[in-house]
Amino acid sequence: MSAGVAVRPATEADFAEITAIYARHVREGIASFELTPPDIGEMLSRWRKVIDSGCCWLVAAGATGICGYAYTGLYHSRPGWRFTVEDSVYIAHDCNRCGFGRALLAGLIDHSRQAGHRRMLAVIGDSGNVGSVGLHVAFGFRHVGTLTDVGYKFDRWVDVVMMQLDL
Repeated sequence: MSAGVAVRPATEADFAEITAIYARHVREGIASFELTPPDIGEMLSRWRKVIDSGCCWLVAAGATGICGYAYTGLYHSRPGWRFTVEDSVYIAHDCNRCGFGRALLAGLIDHSRQAGHRRMLAVIGDSGNVGSVGLHVAFGFRHVGTLTDVGYKFDRWVDVVMMQLDL
């Protein structure tokens, strides 16, 4: 991991940077199937929903600011799903492959275990997303399926890779 990185819970003050990181992923990538980047108000609303559900939202802060963020959310809202969470990890463009994703995912897993969750799912946009798949494999996630051509973005059909970690 890069020297000087700190993983900590997100605060409201982090959301200008978080919103900018996510906006680039929406505009240029297929990790998210959103087509229009949400504004800071919407991102703050999502953060509050995550926290209110008992899940966590973390940031990786380096010397130059927020290098990435990650959160868990309940996989579905119905009570029978309450022990299963889904992770999301987003890294700033100039911070890829510097260890921030590893630090954030480790924090999510630790929090989820302490919170009593039983399973963590990764729902990865694009079967060609070797970085995200590799990150999850490094933490013991196993491939449990691929949903073929279920998303459409940038004038092409996109797969979703499903991975699972037993907590």
